[in-house]
Amino acid sequence: MSTTRPHPAGDRGPEPSGAPGGGVPTASGSEEVAVPSGSSSGPAGPSSGPTGSPGGRQVRRLSFDDQSGVVPLARDFTRQALHAWGWLPAATADRRAAAEDVLLVVSELVTNACLHAEGPDQLGIVCDNKMIRLEVTDRGAGQPAPRTPHRSGRPGGHGMFIVQRLCLDWGVVRTPGIAGKTVWAELGAPA
Repeated sequence: MSTTRPHPAGDRGPEPSGAPGGGVPTASGSEEVAVPSGSSSGPAGPSSGPTGSPGGRQVRRLSFDDQSGVVPLARDFTRQALHAWGWLPAATADRRAAAEDVLLVVSELVTNACLHAEGPDQLGIVCDNKMIRLEVTDRGAGQPAPRTPHRSGRPGGHGMFIVQRLCLDWGVVRTPGIAGKTVWAELGAPA
């Protein structure tokens, strides 16, 4: 079900951006941050650490500034993160399905930003031992929603229905005074 709360209960919210020492560059326009479990991000920002720090929350961000082919770029970036975090290569069919679900949801969120919101600005991926959170920021004013009633035979309009079906939860975050929004979705980590 779609929600508009800033973030799910128990979540510490989005990572602060631009914090000094907050990120480790991983590729052009992207960064990775390891946040130790139980720590809070204060004014100085999250602590940085190595990829895959035990018990930590891993964060990767990709900027889409001046990029073309953003959907395949987002999928490749996400696939690299899943490899770094041990989701891929998958040892079981369930783990493979979980990774494929993450890639599909990324594709749908970025595609929706392209079609309905002037394109995406940034992709954020947050992973801990229990779940993965995907965040796509754009400049659009619209509100994403699954098409109702959903008709599987009708072309188009399936993106948010797919997100709703695959994810534990999803929603929209808006910052007062700033154009655009962040559409987030959370999926459970494979067992």
